[in-house]
Amino acid sequence: MWKNGAKFDRITDMKTWSEAERSIVKTYRKELWARFVRGISEYDMIQEHDVIACCISGGKDRMLMAKLFQELKRHGKLDFDVKYIVMDPGYNEANLKRIQDNAKKLEIPIEIHQTNIFNYVTTLEKNPCFICARMRRGHLYRIAKECGCNKIALGHHFDDAIETILIGMFYAGQYQAMMPKLHSDNFEGMELIRPMYLIHEQDIIRWCNHNDLHFIRCACKFTKDDEEEHFSKRKEIKQLIQELKKTNPYIEKNLYRSSQNVNISQVISYFDDDGKYHFLDHYDKEKKHE
Repeated sequence: MWKNGAKFDRITDMKTWSEAERSIVKTYRKELWARFVRGISEYDMIQEHDVIACCISGGKDRMLMAKLFQELKRHGKLDFDVKYIVMDPGYNEANLKRIQDNAKKLEIPIEIHQTNIFNYVTTLEKNPCFICARMRRGHLYRIAKECGCNKIALGHHFDDAIETILIGMFYAGQYQAMMPKLHSDNFEGMELIRPMYLIHEQDIIRWCNHNDLHFIRCACKFTKDDEEEHFSKRKEIKQLIQELKKTNPYIEKNLYRSSQNVNISQVISYFDDDGKYHFLDHYDKEKKHE
């Protein structure tokens, strides 16, 4: 006999994860599955025998990324492994339970690694969010290394990528893209990849709503209640893009393409690891004309 509704819960959980999986490759095949596979292929993110740390924070993006990796493991041609890592920076009991419950419903075998980052940053008066992000990234690399991983997968999507371009221009006075993959400067042999790079956030939300899935948002102690909007520069840029789309429906695509169509000869100055370059350095030699 099944007691306390255990049989019902098991059947419900099986229905939840199976429908969520099926909708990825059926209902949202073009929007989610095809873009996931294309991003990995286009930016050469996975090689044979990789061990990838799929980093789960409890939000919608990374939970979907975990399901996409599971599908790729089943149907892909490459031989690689994935470890589904949850770094607990000090979630409250309710948020941690929500992460565990969603992982169970979606059949994601998570490994939880505890830290005390939230307890530390709440004592800071200046830049707690910046320091928290840096500490979480450092712990994440360390944990992934200890788990035998050579790559870390983050859930940044297409919207994050184009918003980053404008944030850099408007608030930092520089043009830079969110790269699809990066080598770690501090952890030798470790690489960061963003396999959801081509997936639009609105399609992630549609997938969640279609499967009646509810994930945590920001679990930081500095974040206000869900009823109150948490203002940020990224939120401001997101709203700006939505306004621009009303008159230019191609604004998002053009922002993305701008990071791939940079004409160095038409840039006043730029820099790389070897130094800084100015157009005047070779202006008279090249004798460019309008």
